Amino acid sequence: MDDMLKDFVVEAMDLAVNVEEHLLRLERDPNNKETLNAVFRSFHTIKGGAGFMNLPALVAACHLTENLFDALRNGAAPVTPLAIEAALQASGFVADQLTDLSNGAAPEQLASMPDSLERILVNAIEGNVDVPAKPAAAAPVAVAAASVAAAAASVAAAAPVATAPGADGLDWEAMYIAVVPAGTWTPAARARSEAVAAGAAVAKSAPAAMPAPAPGAGQPGQPGWDGVDRREEKVQEFRAASAPVKEDSIRVDAVKLDALLEVAGESVQAANQAAVLLERLLQYKFEGPAASLMATLTETLERASRYSAELQRATLATRMQPVGRLFQKFPRLVRELAKDLGKDVELTIEGAETEVDRVVVDSLYDPLVHMLRNALDHGVESPEARLAAGKPAKAYISLKAWQEANSVMIVLQDDGKGMDPAGLRKKAFEKGLINEHGAPSDEEAYQLVFLPGFSTKEQATSVSGRGVGMDVVKTAVEKNRGAIHIESSLGHGTKFAIRLPIELSIVPTMLVSTSGAALALPMAVVQRVVELPETFMMVGGAPVLKDQGRPLPVRSLAGALGYENCSERVGIVVAAPQPYILAVAAVDGTADLVIKPMTAIAVEGITGTARSAEGELVLVVGLSFLMDGCRAAVKLAA
Repeated sequence: MDDMLKDFVVEAMDLAVNVEEHLLRLERDPNNKETLNAVFRSFHTIKGGAGFMNLPALVAACHLTENLFDALRNGAAPVTPLAIEAALQASGFVADQLTDLSNGAAPEQLASMPDSLERILVNAIEGNVDVPAKPAAAAPVAVAAASVAAAAASVAAAAPVATAPGADGLDWEAMYIAVVPAGTWTPAARARSEAVAAGAAVAKSAPAAMPAPAPGAGQPGQPGWDGVDRREEKVQEFRAASAPVKEDSIRVDAVKLDALLEVAGESVQAANQAAVLLERLLQYKFEGPAASLMATLTETLERASRYSAELQRATLATRMQPVGRLFQKFPRLVRELAKDLGKDVELTIEGAETEVDRVVVDSLYDPLVHMLRNALDHGVESPEARLAAGKPAKAYISLKAWQEANSVMIVLQDDGKGMDPAGLRKKAFEKGLINEHGAPSDEEAYQLVFLPGFSTKEQATSVSGRGVGMDVVKTAVEKNRGAIHIESSLGHGTKFAIRLPIELSIVPTMLVSTSGAALALPMAVVQRVVELPETFMMVGGAPVLKDQGRPLPVRSLAGALGYENCSERVGIVVAAPQPYILAVAAVDGTADLVIKPMTAIAVEGITGTARSAEGELVLVVGLSFLMDGCRAAVKLAA
């Protein structure tokens, strides 16, 4: 793919995604003129670029859809469910074509526009409420090689436009329509608009399309003219549209950004190690020129450390992307799936501007799709069941994101029937996933949904029931050094809360040691450090310590990781869903570490490795492990 085509595909795909968002908004608010105009402009822009790139199928689809929205915004056709469905199908066809191009397909290999898409668009333009059983008779849509006149005649208004008598009192247009074959003449107002739009589509050699005439402006001596000659205005508009746009951004390959970030992280680590060495060196006494050199070296290293930290922050910022880029794909998914399941569901999105590492955004799509499908199929009841339970027929699913300390929280919540812990235990026991005493608490019962093969569905459907969805969610979240927590209330709904680091490669940590091992805990879960007594109050055979008036269980980090027992007299209060105190031998400070994932081996509770400022190897404890109370995940029955 050449650079020009690649740029077109990237920009057009952004427009196509925005179009879907606008269409779903238009479905809720059909009279929103701003949304109508936005969709019209998007298809008009894609059509202009597609014509320049010689993509006739895209031109044809965008041209018809542009005609539809021109009719909708001018009031010539109503905003009906058929019109929304037609536009969504057109948007899907455009997205499919762009995806094929991005996957390496040559322009001449692209499929042509389906007849069914053409029919539904024509029906929508004609203002039909339902799709007729037989395709409406309409001239084929003109593509790149078609003439302007043929494109203008391809779609005619369902209702005839009234014609006005000429200066001599005779209605020449009406008499002409009476003698020519039916369907071969388009009324003047529509033909004029169609001709300009079609001319833009077939002008492959022109970098920009000529703007269509403003509604009601007309031309001198023709119906609808308001007496103002706008030719000079149109010339100025065309010149403005043709002027080169000042670029304020560039596209950079993600691989290059990743390499830059790794170098920036290593430079920070090198600067920190140099600072430690310098601190040790300054313990010796220097005199004369050596003392002057040491002062200069100290100042230079401080400046190098400051600049490397700035470089690291600036590089991290280039990788940050708003989660809205991910969230905007879901309203249509929920709409289509709810329709298939016969449910009335509305998705609300908040915090789309929250930024997170690009890798996290890319890897969360599949997990969130699984969670949404699960909420729609398992969580949300049918309208009849909701009414019988005293709930509104329409169900609501909310998707929220916000920044919390050094983490990003993503919460998916529904107002459905909730989870039954007893039912989950019974189903897991029947499938042989746990023994009869497994998952005693409600929190542990909720975690059963993440087991591979677990499903409460008796029969698998195209939506769910195969037990391969929620385990994918947990795996993907933990792969990004995150944690997921479930809260549910029977009859009221379920909430999934995902906590993720804002960025993946560099993590603020607390350095601790226990049983001779150097470890790092993510600062996202550290509340405070407390001193532990020699003896504890025992509850149910487990040590408990009161912290700020609340009794918290005390758990040994050495014991949780399988190390030898040692004296642990320092406690760290962990901000988990069920707070507890983590006992360690010593706290050695804090540091921003460059985390390297462990790929060769898998160690329970350890998510990666890093180098301290002294150059010592440090093991990073997993966020999910800490959030689960330093307990291993629910094990399969033996």
